[in-house]
Amino acid sequence: MMRPFFVGIAGGTGSGKTTVAKKVAAGLPAGSSVIIEHDNYYRDRTDISLDERKLLNYDHPDSLDNDLFVEHLRTLRDGVAIDMPIYDYVTHSRQAERQRLAPAPVVVVEGILVFVDERIRRQLDMKIFVDTDADIRIMRRVRRDIEDRGRDFASIREQYYATVRPMHLRYVEPSKRWADLIIPEGGANVVALDTIINNLLYVISAPARAAASLT
Repeated sequence: MMRPFFVGIAGGTGSGKTTVAKKVAAGLPAGSSVIIEHDNYYRDRTDISLDERKLLNYDHPDSLDNDLFVEHLRTLRDGVAIDMPIYDYVTHSRQAERQRLAPAPVVVVEGILVFVDERIRRQLDMKIFVDTDADIRIMRRVRRDIEDRGRDFASIREQYYATVRPMHLRYVEPSKRWADLIIPEGGANVVALDTIINNLLYVISAPARAAASLT
């Protein structure tokens, strides 16, 4: 098996990172890519009450178990499957079960803070920042948190001004400088998506091209 090619996709909350990740994966041959989400590596804080967990700052780098995340990225790079944790956004805790994730020629690494930790950046062969207007991002977040995570508007607004916006300005936006590519409009940017997919198709076809050159 060829050495996996790691694609990092970062950007603010609601920027369209997940959409970009899924469209990139969908544009590649079946079975040639996997997506690993940084969000699943939030620290398990079942040592405190649910009410206390709701008050934690989940947009700070320290809220994530990057030691385990980096270990899992390295394991995938070595061609070995991992048991990825599954995070429950309703209870703010890890689920008991894990998801087996096998390596693939392309590993898509997605999350708002994946460029902040140097150890993660070192694992990434291509770094993409999804750049979307703040007004659009917050509206997407409100809709997602209400529809998918059972939250109310008041708590979303409070969290946005208390932690989401300050942490975006402090950590997420500055991490743009590490990007190889910056994509405006996220998943709607067809030209950018086609460029990325074509580049990855070329990368994963390298073994076949090398074999053909020997015949």
